[in-house]
Amino acid sequence: MSETPAPLPLRASAQQAPPSGGRPMSGNRLALVTGGHRRLGGAISAALAGAGYMLAIHGSHDTRLDSSLALALEANETPWHGFVCDFTDPESAEDLIAAISTHFGRAPDLLVNSAAIFGQDRLEDVTADDLARHYAVNCIAPALLTKAFATVPGGGVDRCIVNILDQRVDHPHGDQFAYTLSKIALAGLTRMTARTLAPRVRVNAVAPGLTIATADYDDDQMERLAGAMPLDRLPLPEQIAEAVLYLANATAVTGQTVYVDGGAHLRSYDRDFMHIRP
Repeated sequence: MSETPAPLPLRASAQQAPPSGGRPMSGNRLALVTGGHRRLGGAISAALAGAGYMLAIHGSHDTRLDSSLALALEANETPWHGFVCDFTDPESAEDLIAAISTHFGRAPDLLVNSAAIFGQDRLEDVTADDLARHYAVNCIAPALLTKAFATVPGGGVDRCIVNILDQRVDHPHGDQFAYTLSKIALAGLTRMTARTLAPRVRVNAVAPGLTIATADYDDDQMERLAGAMPLDRLPLPEQIAEAVLYLANATAVTGQTVYVDGGAHLRSYDRDFMHIRP
């Protein structure tokens, strides 16, 4: 069941009355996936749809779905709704949980903090604006979403949060300085909230390696980088999504990070993969 997105660019607009009138839509579990309409977030949303979840799909400026995700939602007859919320205004994140709860008539059972921004900077040229923007989207918004998620009543069911990190948090290098610093902060948020929210909410993380190539990579480079991994391969988006599903179902697990990276976190790299020519 596809629906048009409910825009949330400003805090006041987050309280708009939803089409559902606040009535519970289904007995299925409900997941919020930030950045869940495309790329890795889209793969996570598709896997959750296949597992029977209802979906609140967030996008920063729109919720136009990747074609593969649209097909998955249709095939699984997934109840879903799109929510637009710009996390560069991170205070709007708290309103997102309220809007979803109002629309579906219930609070989410699962929060996947997948939305992120990624820039090219190093310590010698990073600016205060670079740091503030990355921290707002990649850490402050997840922190405020976690706060709101943990505050709303959960109905006594197992509730959990999965944060999407990056394998580089184990061996950070100097590239993408603002992004890397914000992901290290998100890793810290995972550990802190796993302790403080237990036993009401479980908090875990998935740390992917290089998964979906950008225009910075060509096919030959991706093949060479796969061969440079300890497992001789790079992870697939579906494998990242499988790890999210595992943590969503692992009711005795909290405070853990699952690395899905071909073993990349076992090695230290001096530069980002886009600069490495094996």
